[in-house]
Amino acid sequence: MKVEKSIDEINERIREGSVCVVTADEMSELVEEKGAEEAAREVDVVTTGTFGAMCSSGVFLNFGHSDPPIKMHRVWLNEVEAYTGIAAVDAYLGAAQPSEDRGIEYGGGHVIEDLVAGKTVELRAIGFGTDCYPRKEIETEISLDDLNTATMLNPRNAYQRYSAATNSSDRTLYTYMGTLLPDMRNATFCGAGSLSPLFNDPDFETIGVGTRIFLCGGEGFIVGEGTQHDPANNKATLMVCGDLRGMRKEFLRGATFYGYGATLYVGIGIPIPVLNERIAAKTGIKDEEIMTEVHDYGVPRRDKPVLAKVSYAELKSGRIEIAGKEVKTSPLSSFYMAKKVATELKRWIERGEFFLTKPVKRLRREAVLKPMPQKEEIPLVKDVLRKTFATIGGDASIEDAAKLIFQTGTTHIPVVTREGKLQGIVTAWDIAKAVAKKHRKLAEIMTRKVITARMDEPIDAVVRKMERHNISALPVVDAERKVIGMVTSDDISKLLKKGRKWLRLRI
Repeated sequence: MKVEKSIDEINERIREGSVCVVTADEMSELVEEKGAEEAAREVDVVTTGTFGAMCSSGVFLNFGHSDPPIKMHRVWLNEVEAYTGIAAVDAYLGAAQPSEDRGIEYGGGHVIEDLVAGKTVELRAIGFGTDCYPRKEIETEISLDDLNTATMLNPRNAYQRYSAATNSSDRTLYTYMGTLLPDMRNATFCGAGSLSPLFNDPDFETIGVGTRIFLCGGEGFIVGEGTQHDPANNKATLMVCGDLRGMRKEFLRGATFYGYGATLYVGIGIPIPVLNERIAAKTGIKDEEIMTEVHDYGVPRRDKPVLAKVSYAELKSGRIEIAGKEVKTSPLSSFYMAKKVATELKRWIERGEFFLTKPVKRLRREAVLKPMPQKEEIPLVKDVLRKTFATIGGDASIEDAAKLIFQTGTTHIPVVTREGKLQGIVTAWDIAKAVAKKHRKLAEIMTRKVITARMDEPIDAVVRKMERHNISALPVVDAERKVIGMVTSDDISKLLKKGRKWLRLRI
């Protein structure tokens, strides 16, 4: 007999206390054991959960009017600036906004956590001064209880899945995917796998505009599709909102990714009503069935190379294989907290404290993420590459290196093996120091940890390397670390003289 239920029927069971609720991971086991039809008969609601860094989060705040009143032109909370282009005393505080006195170590996400934790935060604002808003500045302290409005509105949350990240370059990278060690010594990933809300309803049959959800320990709602909504590639997102006053610090935490910036860890749980056998089958998804790509963040381009395709089961195991190499994995999301979210939502429903809502509008299933249009292509290293360059062997003397620098007029010489692979680099300054200290062998003075570039690397990424390491030239290497050219600050400066708009960078 065909299984068919309605949300109204399930809500009646919630009122009666007879509803059957399981978490998404429990449903996976049940569907595998009994099949989708029997699972649909037994289970009324499947609860999902995710807890991860969601930079695209923030809160709308209304501070109330001061006496005399001020129209805030700029406002800071614990020295984190909020956007004030709304109204006199309204502002939007973004989770990723950094502090002006503590930098990226403290940001909007931390301020939001502080407010939810009941702490007082410092408010500082300035205004232009008008006839109706004569005040030009104010400094005070506020708490969550002092605010008229504190509405969380997160433009992009609950990614259906994330691509995993690794780094094939020769230096450590600090990214929104965490710290990526050189030479693919680690891989990071996000998402809750089989607990992921959007993987349990991939066709948005029950998740849509108006769906009531668990948001950071309080009640929230889905506003619509999140920004960068990309369901065609199983990367759907949600825009969500809720009252900050009902939230709990346990499910909302400010955080900083080292070397990258501030963010906010957000706990989201969505109930999936099991209306039929088809929905039951979808909520039976397992980690082994959820696949994602491993991208190489060592290539600083929008379309990063895909090095492997792996399942969430493999990622969660702690190790994956990339091109025959075993790579350690680590999650940036918390599976423990994701399960806690799903379990807490399950309890709410079982206790009759949370009822399901029917979406008033379905999310788009055919949407595809588009890249930013660009008027000009950014130049790559290959566009300014010096193909004629000098190299020297590691067994050469300092005198040999000095002669080569004199003959070629260059100040940077790569040190290579007989096969042309990079061993190090020596500069004119190194030679001067070697003479002063009476060194004789090149191996004693060369820099072994060399900052390099690749042919397809954007010039602005190379400029950033030069600024960070205070250097003026980089060897260009191929995948086998053979030196195939050089790029220098002089080469890049020539582009500047051509008036290229895309290269307004400091050299």
